[in-house]
This record gives sequence, structure tokens and C-alpha cells, in this order.
Amino acid sequence: MTLWQRHLTALALLSAVILALIWRDAADMAGIWWNSSTFTHCLLIVPMIGWLVSQRIDLLRPLTPAFWWPALVWMAGAGLVWLVGEAAGIGLFRQLGLILMLQGAVGATLGEKLVRGLLFPLCYALLLVPFGEELVPLLQTFTAHISVILLHLSGISAEMEGVFITTPAGFFEVAEECSGVNFLIAMLAYAVFAAHLCFKSWTRRIVFVAAALATTILANALRAYGTMVAAEIWGIEAAGGIDHIFYGWIFFGLVILIVMLVARRWFDRPANDVAVDVTGLDRAPRFAGAAKAVLPAALAIPLIFAGWAWLAGGRSAPLPATIAVEAPRGWNETRAEGVAWAPRFDGADQRLLRHFLDAKGRRVTVAIGGYERQAEGREVVAFGQGAVDPDSQWAWSASLPAVDGARTERLLHPGPVLRDAATWYLVNGAITGDPRGAKLAGLKARLLGGDPRALSLIVSSEAGQGGRDAIEDFVSASGGAKAMADRALKLR
Repeated sequence: MTLWQRHLTALALLSAVILALIWRDAADMAGIWWNSSTFTHCLLIVPMIGWLVSQRIDLLRPLTPAFWWPALVWMAGAGLVWLVGEAAGIGLFRQLGLILMLQGAVGATLGEKLVRGLLFPLCYALLLVPFGEELVPLLQTFTAHISVILLHLSGISAEMEGVFITTPAGFFEVAEECSGVNFLIAMLAYAVFAAHLCFKSWTRRIVFVAAALATTILANALRAYGTMVAAEIWGIEAAGGIDHIFYGWIFFGLVILIVMLVARRWFDRPANDVAVDVTGLDRAPRFAGAAKAVLPAALAIPLIFAGWAWLAGGRSAPLPATIAVEAPRGWNETRAEGVAWAPRFDGADQRLLRHFLDAKGRRVTVAIGGYERQAEGREVVAFGQGAVDPDSQWAWSASLPAVDGARTERLLHPGPVLRDAATWYLVNGAITGDPRGAKLAGLKARLLGGDPRALSLIVSSEAGQGGRDAIEDFVSASGGAKAMADRALKLR
């Protein structure tokens, strides 16, 4: 067996162990690529990485591979990222940790010189991690604002309520799929690849990527504006059909073409330029080690983190036999009225939904989802969880000033009907309205010991039945959100 064969075999072994231990996250990531239109482009990134590596093979073959000690730190850091994601139930961190660990495996088995030679393909692999959907609310709001400004400049009256726009032609929603996030993420992958191939100057590369992303965001706002203008001319149904065809088949290609044509005059990398400069990479390897020392250590790292996650992830604690909400002074329990609303608590061990009425005729609904422990598919903070059920007709409309530290937002139902909702999370005995704070508290409880139970508390009210003011008064009369949550868990 040649030296190269030995090291490539070691790389295959180490990669197989990592994938065998973290197969679920690899499968989840591949499933997202296949099923989500936002990340379908990742299916192309895999062969693109293969092509980038193939361009470097002849240049790197004369180099000597080595087992490399510093890559163990790389792998340990990746394992920590994965463990944080596993403990906090954050798929993004788990999948990022997986990619980083596979990158570290390349470094551990091939050495510093080969990592330098393969640096761009290795870094480009980070775009395999499905990320960016956190930008959807921001992009929705931006698109709505720009669209309204352009409509007013065009002489078309328009009113905006969060991400909903009313024009003489009808009622429009800048929905999640209209935010342009799928377009933006795909453009990032394309722009980084094109910048590497077309430019040598790092300044030009950065400017090109930034300009491509800015053009994408503005173009999406223009598309939304154009759809509403088309509705004024041809009707709302015809405009919807035009938008689907134009955006799905033509729009993305046109924007890429415009970006490349504008940037072409600044290309500074010759077409026949070498894929990677190997000058100076033929020196003696630094921090190299023997296979019998580095490889067992590299194999131990994913085993240690997978074992830690297994030991920490199974802890749970029972909830009270019943979770209850007391009617505070001045309020009485009543039945529901108005448009039906219910939050989503996937995997909750206990659920509660109660309605209350005060002497002024204001109504609030209190919803609680209780968890004996958090895990994948049963978390207080996750996509689709909470006040807005994606399978219902309710949609997020806008953020509101916080009520007692809660995440407070306005929801909209076709009609339109407005409903305000305030959300708190009780995790490891502490209450917060910040989803990130709840994630961190859950992470601490799972990794370092603590109360594994969690509670999601939502108080809501239709705008016509009191809205945010009714929520604030109800919570204040109850002694605050922390007191409500503690009584629900019988912590006091």
C-alpha cells in the first residue's frame, strides 16, 4: 500500500465512523436538500466540491500527506459545536458540527499542506449547512416596505399592516416564500463560487459577493412590487400566475446574468490560471505525528461527544398531574368567542387552553405547553412552535412592544382579524421571552445538570377584544408571567 493509499484509507475510516455516529444529522441535512426548495441548490454544491477537488489533484499529488496533531483541536471544537446543537435542539449547530468534524478529519489524516491546498473546497462545504431561514421575518418586512414605497411613487394607494399590504386590487401577503430567502441563499452559494473562479483580489471578491446579495434583495422587492402592479392591470389571479412563472423560471437567471455582465469588466483571474498555488507547500510537514497516535485520538473524539450527548439527553422530570391557570382578581373564566385560535406545542406532555373575561368585556386566552424534557421534535422553541401554527390560517404580521419581557407579536387571520400574543418560556426554573435565552437555558440544563422540564406560556387577545392592553392587565393582575408559570408547575 502506497503512502497516499494509507492516508486516504485512514480518511475514509475516520469519515465513516463520524457519519455512523451522527448519521441522523447527515440524513436530516440530505432530506432538507431534497425536500426544501430553499436548499435544493445544495444538491449541486456536492458535485461542485468534487469538481474543485479534481482541479487540484494533479497539483497536490507530489505533496506528502501526514497525520496532523493540530487537526484534533479542530475536531474537538467541531464536536463541541455538535454537542451544543444536540443539547439545545438546534439542527443548524448539529449539522455545522458534522461538516466541521469531517473537515477536521481531512486535516487529521492528510496534514497541513493538503489542507492548505484544499482550503477553498473545504470552506465551500460550509454552504452545505442549511442556514438563513432566520432572515425570513426581516426580509418579509423589508420587501413589504420597499413595495409600498414603490407603489406610492407609482401613484397606487397602499396600506401596510406588518407584512400585509392592501391596494385597490386586493389584499396581499408578503409570505415566507415571497421573502426571497431561497433566492438569497442560492445567490450566496453562486456568488462565492463565481468570485473564487473570476477574481484574484480579495477586495474584488468581497465587493462582488456583497453586490450580488444586495442586488438579489432589491430585485425580490421589485418582483413583489411588479406583482401588485400587474394585479392592478390584469387582476389578482392573473398576477399570481405571472409571478409564479416569472419568478420560478426566469427571474433568478436574469438577475445572475445581470450581475455577471456588470462584474465582467473587473474580472482579474485568467481563464488558464492554476486552481491553487502550491509554492512553498513542499516543505517538511509541521506538527506531524504517527498514525498509531493521531488516528486513535481522532477516532476517540466523535465517540466521546456522542457518548456525552447520550448520557445527558435522557434526563427528564415529571410535570404536575394537572397544569392549571387561576383567574386573577377582576377576571373570570369563560368560553371562547371570536375567530378560533390555538397555538402549536408539538410533543408536549401536557397542554392547556383557557379563556378569561373581565368586567370591561375584554377577553384573553391563556395557552400552556408543558414538557418533561426537551428533545428533537419536542422543544419550546422550534420552527412552527408557539403562537403561529403554520398549518392554520393565522400568520405572523408584526412585532409589538414587549409585555413583561415577553416576545410580543401581532397575528393576522383572513378577514382581516388581528390578534396579539405574548410568549414566555420557563426553562430550568428561569423565565424569558427571548427564544435564544430559552435555548441557552435548556442547553445548560441538559449539559451541566438542572431542571429538564420546560414550559411555553402564551397569553393572547384579539385586537377587538382588548389586544395587547388586555394581555398586559391580565398578566399584571396575575402577579407577572413568572408567577403564572411557577403556579402552573407548582414551583410555589
